[in-house]
Amino acid sequence: MPRLQKTVVVTFGGGARDEETFAPEGQENIPHMMKELIPQATFFTQVVNRGILGHYVANASLATGVYERFDNFADVAPMNPTVFEYFRKGLGRPANDAWVIAPSNGFNRIGQSDGTQFAPGFGAQVILPKHLLAAALGKSSANSAGLEFLLQDNYETPLFTPQGVQSELQLSRLTEMLHLSVDDFTRHAKTLSSADELSVYVMRQLMSRFAPSLLWITLHDMDIAHSGAYSLYVEGIRRTDRLCAEIWQMIENDPEYKGRTTMLILPDFGRDSDFSASGNGFQHHRTGDPLSRTTWMMAMGPRIRQNITVDRALESIDLVPTLGAMMSFATPLAMGRPVVEVL
Repeated sequence: MPRLQKTVVVTFGGGARDEETFAPEGQENIPHMMKELIPQATFFTQVVNRGILGHYVANASLATGVYERFDNFADVAPMNPTVFEYFRKGLGRPANDAWVIAPSNGFNRIGQSDGTQFAPGFGAQVILPKHLLAAALGKSSANSAGLEFLLQDNYETPLFTPQGVQSELQLSRLTEMLHLSVDDFTRHAKTLSSADELSVYVMRQLMSRFAPSLLWITLHDMDIAHSGAYSLYVEGIRRTDRLCAEIWQMIENDPEYKGRTTMLILPDFGRDSDFSASGNGFQHHRTGDPLSRTTWMMAMGPRIRQNITVDRALESIDLVPTLGAMMSFATPLAMGRPVVEVL
């Protein structure tokens, strides 16, 4: 039997505008994408999000193929079945074959729908690196001072932030599932400069331990834009650019992934224009103007045409049916359409 194809999805829980990325004046901030990734990719220049512009709800929409309509800061699961449920049930895959690496408390229920429209129990395992670190810091003999910057859970001010799961459960995941000691994990965290670097480190451990066929990671550093500091926003873009290239190198250097993995990269949405009276420019995404709703997607892998640009408009909800068509599982309740250029 041929080995199952693998897919890695990288989303950004904090979009970036063209001015700071793909426009001529912004390309210096994304050298890895421009020089290393795009020449190997099919690049889609217009991906439109017609849903709610909040990071958890927008990522949930990406994961279900339906524009979810819940409060972005509510402790709720998506109403519609997730791609992880379609994948696991449709292909009969075990729990450890689908994982989500999520950036904050608010994403803790993204792996499994509320179960009203689909058989329960087929969701992805969701791992929260910040929770792992918080639990480890409580137990580690290593000096934990100075790591608070890795634990900031949200760059916006939420109306409601759900409580984290128990520390003992997080420590069990760290030691039993990732095969990392508490002290080793804490010591490595001290070498990192951001929470997204911690997420990519956890991703590497998951790839080594389980080699999941469907792996979803949401990067969040660039959402520091909500602080109003333009320099930190640009720094987040540059780090995200570097980490995307590192993830692709991880795939290419891993025998379980090399030659049979498709990677898709896309922000959840954009940010406001500098010219809208009701917006805050790069800082927020509140106006719903075209700049805040329109972003891009990059697809790479052995079956993807290289160095191709596609200018036709897609929608965010096209991702799930595209993944289903790529990996041969049905996505019956998803509302988007498969992206034919990557099939």
